[in-house]
Formats: sequence, structure tokens, C-alpha cells
Amino acid sequence: MGRTLSVTKSGDHEIVMTRSFDAPRALVFDAWTKPELVRRWFGPRDCEVVECEIDLRVGGGWRYRLRHGGMEMLLQGVYQEIDRPGRLISLETNEDCEAAEGQALATLTLVEQDGVTTLTQVVRYGSKRIRDAVLESGMERGVGEGFEKLAELVAAPVKVGAR
Repeated sequence: MGRTLSVTKSGDHEIVMTRSFDAPRALVFDAWTKPELVRRWFGPRDCEVVECEIDLRVGGGWRYRLRHGGMEMLLQGVYQEIDRPGRLISLETNEDCEAAEGQALATLTLVEQDGVTTLTQVVRYGSKRIRDAVLESGMERGVGEGFEKLAELVAAPVKVGAR
């Protein structure tokens, strides 16, 4: 798998996203789970992370609020499983959808080989309709740009601790 984002459908309910990073998986895991790092890469280039809270424990939650112009988008979830630095599972909710259909189970897996970490995220939605709506929303562009910023961040580990 290359250094560009691959987004595919799996079955009727899942989206599978894969991308490799030139960094150890512990660093990619930290960039995914530390608010001061998430703020630096999450979302498309034209969005600002205006809120980022992470309670990294099973049953703990995460909450990101993005702003683009006058529009805001809230993303949030609750951690179901944490296996540092290889795996995170969270139940994500979207306040714009009906209760059950607005939830998605996201499984993040990080596998490192020779200093290259391959990130795979499988997101299982409550219905094919919601999964397809997410794909049509421009999600691939936003995630792709965010992952480009993540690649830039982890490629310069000396600067990771800087603000």
C-alpha cells in the first residue's frame, strides 16, 4: 500500500481506508491520540480544529469540532478497545443522524514494518444508506488531506513535541 489514501467499500456497511506513513507506529498512535498533535493534522487543510478533547481509556471519549468558514462539524466517539500502539476501536456518533444509524464502529489498526507504518481504518455504519452518504459527502478528500498533514507531522518527529 502506498503513501496515498485508499478508500474502498467492504460489504454493504463498511468503508476501509488505508495509508502508509514513514514513521514508527508508536509515533502515529501518539499523533492519533494526543490532543496537541491531533489539532495539527486532523481534517482538511481549509478546516481548523477548534475543539479537541481525548480521554484515552476504555469508556472514555473523544470529541473534535472543526470549523470551515462559518460552518462547524462535530465528531465524537467512545473508546471500546485500546491496544497501544497497534489498535483503537471506538463507537462514533454523528449528531446529524438518527440515533442507531448515526453510529459507526471504527477500528484503527497500525502495523509497522521496517520503519513504515500502515494505517488501516475500517468504519462500519448502521446502514448502506449512511455508508454511501458518507462516501458522497466529500469525506475522502477531507480524510486524504488530513492524512497528508499527518504524514508531514510524523515525518518530522523532532518537531512533534513543539507547538
